[in-house]
Amino acid sequence: MQTRKLGSQGLEVSAQGLGCMGMSEFYGRADEAEAIATIHRALELGVDFLDTADMYGPFTNERLVGRAIAHRREQVVLATKFGNERREDGSWVGINGRPEYVRSACEASLKRLGVEHIDLYYQHRVDTSVPIEETVGAMAELVAEGKVRYLGLSEAAAPTIRRAHSTHPISALQTEYSLWAREVEEEILPTVRELEIGFVAYSPLGRGFLSGRFRRAEDIPEDDFRRHQPRFQPQNIERNLGILERVEEVAKEKGVKPGQIALAWVLQRGEDIVPIPGTKRVSYLEENVAAAEIELSEEEIARLDQAAPIGATAGERYADMSRVNV
Repeated sequence: MQTRKLGSQGLEVSAQGLGCMGMSEFYGRADEAEAIATIHRALELGVDFLDTADMYGPFTNERLVGRAIAHRREQVVLATKFGNERREDGSWVGINGRPEYVRSACEASLKRLGVEHIDLYYQHRVDTSVPIEETVGAMAELVAEGKVRYLGLSEAAAPTIRRAHSTHPISALQTEYSLWAREVEEEILPTVRELEIGFVAYSPLGRGFLSGRFRRAEDIPEDDFRRHQPRFQPQNIERNLGILERVEEVAKEKGVKPGQIALAWVLQRGEDIVPIPGTKRVSYLEENVAAAEIELSEEEIARLDQAAPIGATAGERYADMSRVNV
């Protein structure tokens, strides 16, 4: 696995990361033993960039990742997040960017992960009630104390990114990016490139849609949060099949899986982009890693681009878009 640089402060990670969220919540039941085996296999394959957050579970995902990397800490570039505040029972508190909360959240994450420092610490969602300078200022104190190495933002708008970066260097911005979520190409990607901030693409397989596993809303398990997301509603999923069909067409020609084509497309958008496909199964992990070897021609990329221009996907990314891109 090749490596890529995130930002200009020295952070270097595998060209593809592993999103760990689904190992604990949102995508139906998970098997902890299989999840830990998936993390270990990722490390064997050179995928060293692990992504978690305190809200996943809540709290259980950090504990799981901590168990998986015990005695392997030196092999891992560990990213976690704060800001989506939840209670132990899973209930929602709200978005919290207050300086005192930043510190307490970090201390709690360090304990759950069983580590002395976090390599990349993200503000998971921007708290519009707190000036970004105050939140990032508190995050910068954690860097000065050695508890955090690099800082990141997630789902922040271009003006917010600029203000945050002027307070303390931001190494990475994490936002959804795939063939069916290309809005970041308009303003956000140009901004982070101007500022030399790396880009971490979550859900690069369109939450699994671009793998071809879900052709109807009924294909999604009842306990899977996608069942309630706009793009997976019957009228939208039917319209979005046109994008999937073009991906499947290219995949068939190259003798690979549709999800691998979708991931290869993201990988070829720039050396400053690191996709973090999430999975809780070793077999899917190995498929994703193999996508790094796929080279798409200019003609193939053009065909995919034409099938999924910005704004072509039916339905919003989330049922409530007020928490993203602010």
